[in-house]
Amino acid sequence: MVSAAARPPSNVSTGVRLGYAVGSFCSANFTTIPGLLLLYYMTNVLAVPALLAGVVVFLPKAWDLIANPLVGQWSDRTTSRWGPRRPWLLAGAAVLPLFFALMFIGPPLKGVPAGLFVGVMFLIAASGFALYEVPYKAMPAEMTTDYHERTSLLQWRMIFIAVSIGLSGIVAPLIAGHTVDGYRVMGIVFAVILLAAMIGSFYGTARAPFTGQQQSAGSLRAQLRAARTSKPFLWLLGLSSAQTLAAGVMLAGAPYFAAYTLGDPDAKTTLFAALVGPMLVTMPLWVWLARRMDKRGAMVLAGSLFALGDVLAVGAPALGSLYAHLAVVVVGVGYAGLQLLQFSMLADVIAYDGAVSGERRGGVFTGLWTAAENAVAAFGATIYGAVLALGGFISSDPENPVTQPESAHTAVIVGLTAIPAVITILGVWMTFKYDLSADRLATITASETKETKETKETAAPEA
Repeated sequence: MVSAAARPPSNVSTGVRLGYAVGSFCSANFTTIPGLLLLYYMTNVLAVPALLAGVVVFLPKAWDLIANPLVGQWSDRTTSRWGPRRPWLLAGAAVLPLFFALMFIGPPLKGVPAGLFVGVMFLIAASGFALYEVPYKAMPAEMTTDYHERTSLLQWRMIFIAVSIGLSGIVAPLIAGHTVDGYRVMGIVFAVILLAAMIGSFYGTARAPFTGQQQSAGSLRAQLRAARTSKPFLWLLGLSSAQTLAAGVMLAGAPYFAAYTLGDPDAKTTLFAALVGPMLVTMPLWVWLARRMDKRGAMVLAGSLFALGDVLAVGAPALGSLYAHLAVVVVGVGYAGLQLLQFSMLADVIAYDGAVSGERRGGVFTGLWTAAENAVAAFGATIYGAVLALGGFISSDPENPVTQPESAHTAVIVGLTAIPAVITILGVWMTFKYDLSADRLATITASETKETKETKETAAPEA
């Protein structure tokens, strides 16, 4: 990253925006594909018991709670001719794509052994993802000092995320089909996409401006303590975790909803189109709403739409497939706003902390954020797996299909609708507790700038 002096700190060029946004093909694919297909792959292709499969999806992500803050501190302390964050993009690229492919390689195993194999591959892949994702997400806070410019910068990222979710939610299931061979090919194809995105973002951010603070000298424990005492960060982490958990539950349940509620396993591709479509067309609207209502007000609206879509989907068994898709469109409109706004608000929190502390601690904040995000998203699959188990869902493989009991069909719809709706409403409540507005951040930044200027003027005669 180049110095801030090379370009106005509130301005990020179109080339850098696009170069940064390319990395979203990694972020979204690795988040979406395991969230959408891994549970179903284990229960319906490898015959792994549903409860165990849910735990396997969650535990590697729980490791992120340890790994991500460490990676964040490492990137905060990194100094190189490439900038503090970019070398870590390459480190992640050396690990993640290979082990992502191995997750879906289709070992000659069934049941518990197959679940353990997938879990180990997923754990190593998640570690590679941490090496990449934590520094990647810390970069926007250091590219610009402008509150609304961050939202505009991340708008490009959200568009790429929408395209990526379309790839992972529509193309990946089409390639995977319902066979071991299909999942194997899908894993290899998307491993190549991950590698290209990671390398592309490394080169695409070569000329990104850097407006960050001095290198942090504090210990990891001290920086974690700082994060825990940041009220804006804690409330943002809470509300984002709630929304991410709700999305994780829905994501894990989508293949089951398509197969057992709509009676068409391939409908998961059109359901994803209904979810992703609004992300492609509503981003300018959410940017406008964030300026008009401030980010908190827009976030409340987005969460409310997400919850409304969940509630509407309860009627899908009686009202049919078209109605179900329309309900998912409502979810998609809300989901688009949540995705854009929470990352923009994270950049604000990092900028706020930098203005107050004078240190570069964005990596630790982002590490905690990413760890929580990954863990709760994966925990969504655990919750859904537990709901299926309580409903008496029977795991199987393609050669030995089974007929599910009525209680399992009920579990499928309840897990996809009622549970995410309740979690999302909790997230909306927490949004009201978040108080880092544009005016407050501008006041803090102006005060810090004035203090710094006065300190320099006082020190000048002494020099």
